[in-house]
Amino acid sequence: MATRGVFQLSTLRLYYCEHGGSSRAIREFLSNGRLTEWAVAHPHVDVEVKPRNGQHPFVEGDYKTMAAAHQISVKNYEHWKYVQQTCDMLHSRSGRKITKITTPVLTDTPSIQGVWTPFLNLQAVPDFNVQIHDNGGGGGGERSSK
Repeated sequence: MATRGVFQLSTLRLYYCEHGGSSRAIREFLSNGRLTEWAVAHPHVDVEVKPRNGQHPFVEGDYKTMAAAHQISVKNYEHWKYVQQTCDMLHSRSGRKITKITTPVLTDTPSIQGVWTPFLNLQAVPDFNVQIHDNGGGGGGERSSK
């Protein structure tokens, strides 16, 4: 995810086993050239591949905003596309911890504009004629205004 035009993912590391069955999808992702295509499409990310024999595979992302890295296990994935989706998901994160807001946000300077609704966007509404029909007997006729 880009914050003020700067992508936050700085390093993507792929750990896998050269022989284990749980690393089959990540080995296929590495061997069919998809990782190279992903790295070319994201030149701002350093990609590192590290074999760890006897261990389950995972993908780790280091971010510019946090000191801690985010790890996602890719153990027993059935297809290499799921590994690519995991890399894309790590790329689209901001790197900040997810915190649940449990209390209402209070401020000393509330907005004087009020709550936005889709019906307030009046600039996008095309001009239309308003016609007022007088059904009573006073002065009759039709008025139109714009």
